[in-house]
Amino acid sequence: MAAASERPLLEAAKPLLGLLNGIAQASYYGNAEITEELLRDQLYPDLAPQEFRALQAKMTGIVKSIASADMDSNQLEAFLTAQTKKPGGITSDQAAALAKFWKNHRAKIRDSLINQSRWENTLRNINWRVDVKSQSRHVDQLNSPVAIVEMELGKSGQESEFLTLEFDENKLNQMLKKLAEIEGSISSLTQQPNL
Repeated sequence: MAAASERPLLEAAKPLLGLLNGIAQASYYGNAEITEELLRDQLYPDLAPQEFRALQAKMTGIVKSIASADMDSNQLEAFLTAQTKKPGGITSDQAAALAKFWKNHRAKIRDSLINQSRWENTLRNINWRVDVKSQSRHVDQLNSPVAIVEMELGKSGQESEFLTLEFDENKLNQMLKKLAEIEGSISSLTQQPNL
């Protein structure tokens, strides 16, 4: 019996779930092909354009609130309950559709927001090894150890750039000393009592 009573709810929620997916595609996943006209024609063809705009604006605002707070299931339930109780809010069917949508899209929207907030390249990978020089212009550098560091840098959706660094023993010791200084500064800042 429960399955039969859920079927009408699922059928009624399909256009709203489609709208929410369209909002996610356009706002968070960078799909420029998703337009207001496309969503209205495909999902709500009988709705007047101004009514559809109002529904889309309301759902966009709710999704934005949910996404910006990265709500867990308890926070989401409390938020949606409050939305159903306020005048001009949402229906319980809309709340159920929003909960289902967020459950399926939370991780992907969160990753998209993180990627959108990055301005610079990020370190994707780092590899290192120690080699011994077998050729050099100067005889005193032969058979001396050299650290080779290769870093893969890039933004999401873009091809990586590779940066290769070579350190002799002196340069490596200088770098390690600087890193220790940075670590000490960070530690002192994070261990200071709040005033």
